[in-house]
Amino acid sequence: MTAATTEASQQSHPAHRRVLRVLVAAQILSGAGLAAGITVGALLAKDMLGTTSLSGLPSALFTVGSAASAVLVGRISQRLGRRAGLSLGYGVGALGSLGVVAAAASGNVPLLFASLFVYGAGTATNLQARYAGADLAAARHRGRAVSTVLVATTFGAVAGPNLATLTGDVAGAIGIPRLAGPFLLAALAYAAAGTVLWLLLRPDPLLTARRIAAESADGSEADEQGRNLSGKAGGNGWIVLGATIMVLTQLVMVAVMTMTPVHMQHHGHGVGAVGAVIAVHVAGMYLPSPLSGLLADRFGRLSLAVASAVTLLASGLLAALSPAGSVGLLALALALLGIGWNFGLVSGTAMITDSVPLATRAKTQGTVDVAIAISGAGGGMASGLVMAAGDYATLAVVGGVLSLAIIPAVVFTARSLTAGQRP
Repeated sequence: MTAATTEASQQSHPAHRRVLRVLVAAQILSGAGLAAGITVGALLAKDMLGTTSLSGLPSALFTVGSAASAVLVGRISQRLGRRAGLSLGYGVGALGSLGVVAAAASGNVPLLFASLFVYGAGTATNLQARYAGADLAAARHRGRAVSTVLVATTFGAVAGPNLATLTGDVAGAIGIPRLAGPFLLAALAYAAAGTVLWLLLRPDPLLTARRIAAESADGSEADEQGRNLSGKAGGNGWIVLGATIMVLTQLVMVAVMTMTPVHMQHHGHGVGAVGAVIAVHVAGMYLPSPLSGLLADRFGRLSLAVASAVTLLASGLLAALSPAGSVGLLALALALLGIGWNFGLVSGTAMITDSVPLATRAKTQGTVDVAIAISGAGGGMASGLVMAAGDYATLAVVGGVLSLAIIPAVVFTARSLTAGQRP
């Protein structure tokens, strides 16, 4: 590249800040929808099915739906841009939320399962939005760009669980089961987020990044970096490592998170206490994002990935050792669970974005998110079976130990690839 091109490529696009503001607004709204399935999904299924062993099924269903939607959103974004893909994803999530409400009101279990699957589109879209935040960012600021989008989710996602009682009252007042109340909020939240993106996400960040790359004789720095990393021997190792980190952290997080409301209900805690603990957990998932992005950019993606494994282990041990009556200790354990997930998501996302060229970026990102969603589905399903066969402490310890698999994966990749390619 020429000196002028290199200097320009080290700066974020002038539209980058506007794009981030729009994404932040949409994420604040969508966060409230994201929390519905986490807070009451397992409890609603338990009430409708009459058994605990299948109470992990809602989490599995909406994460499988998230996997299918990740493909859809990724491919539409690849072809038509982030604006079209993300707006459609949130619209589908809103329809799924309304379907859950209808299923609860009618006692229709097949409709509940189908609607939870469709509801997963909102979860997939919420995660896909993080990639849009990095499309127009300078390479050295990508971690922070991703984290800015993620942290915005905190506001709605923390408010959602704490509104479980209020939305339950609203649902009861109109003749709908109280546990369906948060899904009413989810329908409104996802619809509003999709509308904001459709109307305001201009210019489209991915299409703009492609246009800039096409207009440059040597390609944009971001695209050049992607070609360099993915084109060299072993370069795909960064994609595999980033995906592995996010898959493992998602599996552990979903498994423990899904069964926490059931565990608390078994020991006499009400929906309000459950909502408070889940709110703390969701805050842990998203609120540390600015710190995570800064650490990823300053100390490297690998260091943050190792921190993810250690934090998840600490979470599992604390959850296992916490007295069932201690809401405070459970909340702390779930906060650590969220923080460990956040470290893994930010480090893995940055690796993927660094390693994939613009020409195939959205499609590859969507494919990676499919693997993440499938792992979450497996975690949600397995969590109910583990709880039925053992107890919550066993589930938490197994999850914590499993997260340590991140460390040998990081060490292996770091040794296999050259120091010049290391994120």
